[in-house]
Amino acid sequence: MRFELTKEFLENIRLAIQNNDLEWIDKNVLELHYVDIAEILDELQNEEAKFIYFRLEEEVQADVLMELEEEVRDRFIKSLSTKEIAEQLENLDSDDAADILYELSDNEIHEVISQMEDDEAADDIVDLLNYDEDTAGGLMQKEFLYVNVDWTVEEALTEIREQAKDVEKVYTIYVVDDINKLMGVLSLKSLFFSDSHLIIKDLYQNKNIISVKVTEEQEEVMRLFDKYGLVSIPVLDYQNKLVGRITIDDVVDIIREEADRDFQLATGITEKVEDNASVFKITRARLPWLIIGMLGGTLGAKVISSFEGNISIVPALAFFIPMITAMGGNVGVQSSAIVVQSLAKGNQFKSIFSKLGKELLVGLLNGIICSSLIFGIASVFGTLNLGVVVSISLFVVILFASVMGTLIPLILDKYDIDPALATGPFITTLNDVLGLFIYFTVAMLIFT
Repeated sequence: MRFELTKEFLENIRLAIQNNDLEWIDKNVLELHYVDIAEILDELQNEEAKFIYFRLEEEVQADVLMELEEEVRDRFIKSLSTKEIAEQLENLDSDDAADILYELSDNEIHEVISQMEDDEAADDIVDLLNYDEDTAGGLMQKEFLYVNVDWTVEEALTEIREQAKDVEKVYTIYVVDDINKLMGVLSLKSLFFSDSHLIIKDLYQNKNIISVKVTEEQEEVMRLFDKYGLVSIPVLDYQNKLVGRITIDDVVDIIREEADRDFQLATGITEKVEDNASVFKITRARLPWLIIGMLGGTLGAKVISSFEGNISIVPALAFFIPMITAMGGNVGVQSSAIVVQSLAKGNQFKSIFSKLGKELLVGLLNGIICSSLIFGIASVFGTLNLGVVVSISLFVVILFASVMGTLIPLILDKYDIDPALATGPFITTLNDVLGLFIYFTVAMLIFT
């Protein structure tokens, strides 16, 4: 049965917590799927959430913790003692544990690690903390299944049963040699249905194995997952030794974070902002592009004032200012979005420039259609000359915006600036100002 969180159910939970009604909580909350429990905890106050959380079994606690909204999880972790955090980390996969520690200070990290009872788990987490958070080494987890190329099937099965105690999700069995170099992969089918005395080197596959080095950027990791349809990928050090794996759930989390970040950049928010961020932080994130937009608007007003004489001669020119600026901004954002999407997929410049040619043709066709339509409308509003001015201006603005919307993301990307900036206020403000300049220049040429 599918669970649906309602306001009434939340009130019942809060009432049960106040009355210490453990029987009701055990029956109605703790038996739910861990994703549903996390959804409930996201809506509760911190102390209420902790009341329920610490009644869960340890394995369920780990699942629930990683399903919490990021800001809720951060607040929850910061309310725990270092000893309690250490206990929670021992139930998590190494990559998830490292992600939580990334949010703590160096002193807190040292204190938490020192209080972990599982030395092997602590060593794995410390190893991950040595890598940049946005690299394959920072994304990988140390828990995976592996067999030695010289083991028999019987030996491999015995070892895997032991390894599986620490591996929550099994996607691939990796084959390594005596010094832990990756040799290939082994399917579960081959392992389970082969004679127990066969040697692994006679069963494993070593062709077209996709792997990444620990220093590989997360964007490249995402591209490989997308290109090859992977569910996991082995991570190697510079000696080609197997040191970890990255799974599809980690990549999905990255994709979500990247999408959120690009959306915020496109809307003019310059840094990551959580729901519980302070007013000061939200203001700081939004203000830079608001100021740029204000300055752009001021520059646009200056352009209009420079052509005040033309407007006084033909007042109807003012009617079409909003249309010119809106069309330039819309076309620019559409074109830049296509290029940003191509860059995000890792397309080469040859492919991107073919898109540039296509965007120019699209701009040409759209310009002809839109300028033809506006010619008739403007002629009705005013004179034939006004129709000519508006239609020619709109045609040039659409072509210009198509070019700018395509080139600006490429230029930003070349200088290692996130091209998603080009889909927001940056391209809109630029096209507003230049669109007005084109419009009044054409008007000046025709009416004088």
